[in-house]
Amino acid sequence: MRKSVLPVLTVVAAIFVIWYAAAVWLNAAWAYDRAARAGVELSFSELVADTWSQDKPKLPAPHQVAVELWDTTVDKKITSKRSLVYHSWVTLSATLLGFALGTVLGIGLAIGIVYNRVMDMSVMPWVIASQTIPILAIAPMIIVVLNAVGISGLLPKAIISMYLSFFPVVVGMVKGLRSPGVMQLDQMKTWNASANQTFWKLRLPSSMPYLFTSMKVAMAASLVGAIVGELPTGAVAGLGARLLAGSYYGQTIQIWSALLMAAALAAVMVALIGAIQRVTLKRMGMAE
Repeated sequence: MRKSVLPVLTVVAAIFVIWYAAAVWLNAAWAYDRAARAGVELSFSELVADTWSQDKPKLPAPHQVAVELWDTTVDKKITSKRSLVYHSWVTLSATLLGFALGTVLGIGLAIGIVYNRVMDMSVMPWVIASQTIPILAIAPMIIVVLNAVGISGLLPKAIISMYLSFFPVVVGMVKGLRSPGVMQLDQMKTWNASANQTFWKLRLPSSMPYLFTSMKVAMAASLVGAIVGELPTGAVAGLGARLLAGSYYGQTIQIWSALLMAAALAAVMVALIGAIQRVTLKRMGMAE
């Protein structure tokens, strides 16, 4: 236990030290400028105190972000428009829908690519090429087109999430479905198994570790897609809206709190997928 926890705590402590030092460095210019206008000279301790307590710092100190997170989660009602829990739920709803659509699409494409040579030669290169298009460029196009046909709200953000999340599922499932060796496939033929039986009894179970691994990546990508989908719409709710509002008014503490909330949300969802993976593989009798 000590061997596993100590390295993590060491890295976390190093991050905090660097973060606090960077806050002093980046916020010092404003502190010196304000002191010069007031005709006073700052000592080092006064400089540190000032740089760690500015209302609109270039880089907020960790404790400032922690206070903002506490104020916007614990001290606010969940239904409040100022609650990060409320905004997180708005983003999470689009994330989960996009993740579900992306997973279904990815699995469907992977099955087609593995079982159909034409799809393997034609679809797979397009799947790879689709990820070279910057999401910030394609997101406004998707939203404009869907709004033109009367579709707005949750679905456009979910489609953007799906666009980012289906790719790792496709790649992982193709690798997983092709993971059975020649001897295993020959054994299925020896038993006179049909293509469907080979899929359900051999290929699909063999692909489970690959599927869950790709789903973890897809979940994180789906969250990014949901946040990006909120940026060009002028959304008033969601973590993307919090980031946008913070950038408009120079509220860097609000921006950092929304970023950390998004990171925590992604970590929780990935951990949940990991827990489902462990239970599923254990019930299947497969070692991780």
